[in-house]
Amino acid sequence: MVEVFRTNVTCPDVAAKLIAELLAIMPDSAINFDLEDSENILRVESQSIDTDIVINILNIHDFTCEILE
Repeated sequence: MVEVFRTNVTCPDVAAKLIAELLAIMPDSAINFDLEDSENILRVESQSIDTDIVINILNIHDFTCEILE
């Protein structure tokens, strides 16, 4: 399963820290940002994805995050 999110993360260092935090919660996932994309895409691939957790982690750090339809 793959979920794609629109974010306002622009800094590669911040993206790396967010990825590390998400991987701590979802260790069997493949997670990456595409900061070259105009919507600063966050892509999460896993057997099971709790989208609320992903959104909440970014929101806690004052970033927007919404599922890209």
